[in-house]
Amino acid sequence: MSRGYPTHIQKAFDEVRFGPSRTLNLRESLPTADEARARADSWIRAKQVEHAGELLVITGRGKGSEDGVAVVRQTILALFPSLRRRNVITKWEEHTAGSFVVTLAPVSAMFEAPRRRRERAVALPVPESLSALSPDTLNLLRELAAASLMMLGVHDAERFVESEMTTKFSKLTAALSGAEDPEAELRAAIRHALEELNESE
Repeated sequence: MSRGYPTHIQKAFDEVRFGPSRTLNLRESLPTADEARARADSWIRAKQVEHAGELLVITGRGKGSEDGVAVVRQTILALFPSLRRRNVITKWEEHTAGSFVVTLAPVSAMFEAPRRRRERAVALPVPESLSALSPDTLNLLRELAAASLMMLGVHDAERFVESEMTTKFSKLTAALSGAEDPEAELRAAIRHALEELNESE
């Protein structure tokens, strides 16, 4: 929770701490509750694969809403537990009366998240045998699959590498569904995941 600085000072501190790339301002665009949830969900998942660290999500306090009810704020607050269950974030806390600071989970954590039946996965189509991917991406994906299987203690891991590659591809691309260059961002996400696996050894 912020210390209650005057608004202009708080804004200056936030700009230094988060910058525009790690700030989602939902207050400015006045979205509906559903639009705010979809936008925040997609943006936060994309930031996870970018290794963005802490994020600032600005919802507003609902002062201009009907009956003064902060619908967007309540909707985003309800989204956070779902993101934590899916290992996208580790925690969130109120920053000001109209914003939250969100701490992202490591990229590798998303591979451990069980998908609840009611939560539909949003992902790019998986190419047949991943053949549509470039050789560089395939090599990175194979390396990630092999490293994950080794950490799990799987014997004869080579037998399961193809299946593991498809699984990793599906989970990572679910967070990249709106990316301008999905394959380039996929490679970056794989590298982040490999770094985290190497650090945990």
